[in-house]
Amino acid sequence: MNAAIVTVGDELLVGDTQNTNATWLCGRLADRGVTVRRVTVVPDEVAEIARVVNKYHAEYDAVIVTGGLGPTHDDVTMEAVAAAFGRDLVANDRAADWLAERGYSADDLVAETTHLPTGCRPLANEEGVAPGAVVESVYVLPGVPAEMEAMFESVVEEFEGTPTHTVVVDVDEPESELLDRFTDLQEAFDVSVGSYPGESVRVKITAATADEAERAAEWVRERSVLIDSES
Repeated sequence: MNAAIVTVGDELLVGDTQNTNATWLCGRLADRGVTVRRVTVVPDEVAEIARVVNKYHAEYDAVIVTGGLGPTHDDVTMEAVAAAFGRDLVANDRAADWLAERGYSADDLVAETTHLPTGCRPLANEEGVAPGAVVESVYVLPGVPAEMEAMFESVVEEFEGTPTHTVVVDVDEPESELLDRFTDLQEAFDVSVGSYPGESVRVKITAATADEAERAAEWVRERSVLIDSES
């Protein structure tokens, strides 16, 4: 399963807010064996959100959109997702009933709070007010991290791919000296390799099975100066 993540908000683009939602979602999707192919940040603009959602919906198995839900002037995500599918925003009875059960009457809320794309599946917001929605394979979630995480967990079983296994080896050598070994490693084993330099070089080896990942990691250990080696 391939997925794309779209995070909405001007505050992300100017650096006022860290994009922790994307990081969290990438981790949870990786846990499920889902491959995240794109992470995109877009402004609070209907046309731009709709364009990106439309494009990614055509290219990937699922699209997760976070942010821009609610009653304020810059909360335009639902309108944009509706536009991407050529649908109207209409009052959703299920969302209204759920909020009523939480003690919110129509007088307590801006009317548009329960307006969702026609024919969508509403998602209850257990940690807040603004409901989410599923439109075909596009999942629209809140931007507040606690709300987003709880809502994602309510649909997490709908995201499933091929689990992978990862082993990390800390190598005490310059990254440039490892390039030929990485080539040999990928020729010898069915793995992907990432290298992340810092005080050491973290070599991340990923494979479809734990055995393959560990055998490849041992191959690296035997041919490298490790961070905890005495030399």
